[in-house]
Amino acid sequence: MTNTAAHSIILVDDHPLFRKGVAQLVEDDKNFSLIGEASNAKDGIQLAEELNPDVILMDLNMKEMNGIEALTELRAKGITAVVVIFTVSNHEKDILAAMKAGADGYLLKDCEPEDLMEKLRLAATGKSVLDDELVQIVTHALRENKPTPPSSKNLLTARERDILDLLAACKSNKVIA
Repeated sequence: MTNTAAHSIILVDDHPLFRKGVAQLVEDDKNFSLIGEASNAKDGIQLAEELNPDVILMDLNMKEMNGIEALTELRAKGITAVVVIFTVSNHEKDILAAMKAGADGYLLKDCEPEDLMEKLRLAATGKSVLDDELVQIVTHALRENKPTPPSSKNLLTARERDILDLLAACKSNKVIA
């Protein structure tokens, strides 16, 4: 598919059959242009540097380097693509680690194909996406954390407070920048 108005996307997943199935879904959607696939995180990072995609859909659990490590490296290299983690893990620690590392979304692999594509379309427009099943987990995790003492916010600059407020509103890194 070569639609110039489409959002470019690369897929990073170490399971070939799964990756090819998702690739077919993406290719059938006029909103996306599949520009690359990688079977591991290191190749995914290299593709992202070479192709500068709008969106990266990346598995969490891969051999050698996991999705969070890859995401951290992508952000350290200045890659601003929307990164959506696509995984089977609904563990609180994985979700929070991905979001803290700069993920713009976190989706579960057992979702319906139509839901995946709808969430990817939202992510491509700068919105943070989260699998519906995970909202309760994240909400619970945030409520369990003790609030920051009011005096510590005064140590931040006005811009740092603005950024913190945008992060709390679940805005993506791209939108905040």
